[in-house]
Amino acid sequence: MLKPDRIVLETDARFPSGPWTGFFLQPIIPGRHLMELRLTFGEGQITGEGRDWVGEFLIRGSYQLADGKCHWTKRYLGKHDVYYQGFNEGKGIWGMWEIPAGPQQTHMKGGFHIWPEGMGDPTHPSLEEEADLPCLGEEPAEIVEPEEVPALAVPRAACLTS
Repeated sequence: MLKPDRIVLETDARFPSGPWTGFFLQPIIPGRHLMELRLTFGEGQITGEGRDWVGEFLIRGSYQLADGKCHWTKRYLGKHDVYYQGFNEGKGIWGMWEIPAGPQQTHMKGGFHIWPEGMGDPTHPSLEEEADLPCLGEEPAEIVEPEEVPALAVPRAACLTS
């Protein structure tokens, strides 16, 4: 009995297989339209499935490691196809989607951005706070009894070197 062909999963960190999330933009309906995806990357091929407000869909396409270029078809079950092309530069895949004009469909296009679920939204910059901790000197600070301290004296820091 022959074993089914198994795809070798991608090892490039830009293309991890598993849960992805993101959004697409549609000019006639403002705002981000969220997507949930489960993608598999291997041997230059993208496969997967997902859902958004339009419905459930399947993903089939390809990617290139050399330049991060990706393209795929998003096939809504029982509905229409949407064609995606974009780039992965280490912060997910971003680019454009398109639905060609048809007998009952006008031409539509917009932007998108998807990323691995654990990455966090790379389109929302985050602020980080950093502070230097005070340096504790090697010698303990001298304790001065309150009656010896003049009324306007300010205690000196133990150590403030960089």
